[in-house]
Amino acid sequence: MSQAVGILLAAGQSTRFGSNKLLHPITDNTPMLLVSAEKLACVLPGSIVVISEDLVSYTAQLEQLGLRVVVNHHAEQGMGRSIACGVAASQDASGWLIMLADMPYIKPETIQLLADALTDSNRIIAPMLKQQRGHPVGFGLSYKNDLLALHKDMGAREIISNNQSQLEIVAVSDSGVIKDIDQPTDLLS
Repeated sequence: MSQAVGILLAAGQSTRFGSNKLLHPITDNTPMLLVSAEKLACVLPGSIVVISEDLVSYTAQLEQLGLRVVVNHHAEQGMGRSIACGVAASQDASGWLIMLADMPYIKPETIQLLADALTDSNRIIAPMLKQQRGHPVGFGLSYKNDLLALHKDMGAREIISNNQSQLEIVAVSDSGVIKDIDQPTDLLS
């Protein structure tokens, strides 16, 4: 039986950060990209990392973590295009847990909790901390075609909006689900 596959989105442009934020060291001089990838890999080995062409030099390190690397050659088209690339590379999955590489503080236990909750093909799963919905977000198999059709920078927000009755909120105590890094000052908070 197939299982849910994680998709780590790492093909963003980092325009607000000023340089490629995914290369910024987070812990022990480990780049944010690898910190996020390692957390996903320890919970969902065999998951996918969607990178832009400028991160191809990290392919071997990502593969050593047990992840599959997909290069989004059209990363400028935005997050939706990256999601579609990841889903296209894992079409035999029972669902997808979509994680953002600029959110390196999510705990592996939280990733596991969300992956475990993704059991219904019609369900969308999202964590909630103090009335704020966060990431990663999971999609059951019935959303495959919608995910494959994404191409804009707004990601899967429209899919969630159009399927509110299928959205299952999972309460968590992990502040990492709402802490993303968009600017250098975000690293200080």
